[in-house]
Amino acid sequence: MTSSMETQTPEPQAICNPITSAAIFIVATLMPGSDAASQVRGWCGDIAALTRSVGKRVPNGNLSCVCGFSANAWDALFGSPRPVSLHPFREFGVEGRRAVATPGDILLHIRADQMDLCFELATQLCSALNGAITVVDEVQGFRYFDMRSIIGFVDGTENPVGRKADHFTLIGNEDPAFESGSYVLVQKYLHKMDAWNALSVEAQEKVIGRTKLADIELGEEVKPSNSHSALTTITKDGQEQKILRDNMPFGRPGAGEFGTYFIGYARSPEPIEQMLENMFVGNPVGNYDRLLDFSTAVTGGLFFVPSADLLEALADREPEQA
Repeated sequence: MTSSMETQTPEPQAICNPITSAAIFIVATLMPGSDAASQVRGWCGDIAALTRSVGKRVPNGNLSCVCGFSANAWDALFGSPRPVSLHPFREFGVEGRRAVATPGDILLHIRADQMDLCFELATQLCSALNGAITVVDEVQGFRYFDMRSIIGFVDGTENPVGRKADHFTLIGNEDPAFESGSYVLVQKYLHKMDAWNALSVEAQEKVIGRTKLADIELGEEVKPSNSHSALTTITKDGQEQKILRDNMPFGRPGAGEFGTYFIGYARSPEPIEQMLENMFVGNPVGNYDRLLDFSTAVTGGLFFVPSADLLEALADREPEQA
């Protein structure tokens, strides 16, 4: 008889946690050498405890951390087996309108209702990796009014919720060794706000495919085929394929920097990559996302998020020597 322990579904990381008011996104590269790899592996077993310790200081602060690894990092740190759909970030588009791939081995997505919680946890996690990583990108994101992006439209309206969120984001029996894991794709977008604000509200709504104030999707008879909404709605076998977004605005007004940190979770990279192809290449080719006339992707990375149980177990897993 199979024991309940053997058949228990692994606990996922905090992918589907409620949306919070603050976030820090950290992308780091792994330093060369076996000592750095060993340090990162040991750190995998400490992430949950560090998150609990910081979170206890503000019990209702909803602090959480999600950790993911790129394809190259997975091979270097943990070896085989590798999650079946994990691969380097795929670039899409043409010069001047391109989803670019940028360096990144480890992703940290830290969320809370207070930035001080995010800041303290980021400090503790990075301190524990001192000498083993180089941080190549760090963004502090914030909620903007009623969950709007910097360009003024509500973001994440079509996110799946409840059981559907689990269904669309968590790996099942299609890759049993990595059940309850997920894939996450991140991009940092910078917006040309002067050009965007020069558009009328009606013109902006045609770019996005939704009304600005009420956040209602435009009817098919008036929504342009190159609107953001039209090109990021993905169907397969007659069913819409959803992803879970937890995008955050960021910026430095004094420097003229206004951006959106895109982060999308899914049980396969396929629907997110199809969205990017539609946006940057076009559907059909050339019918690209008009939002890209006002927004530029400056980073891009694909990571695998192991289940919470596997993340802890990875502390003791070393790749086999060739």
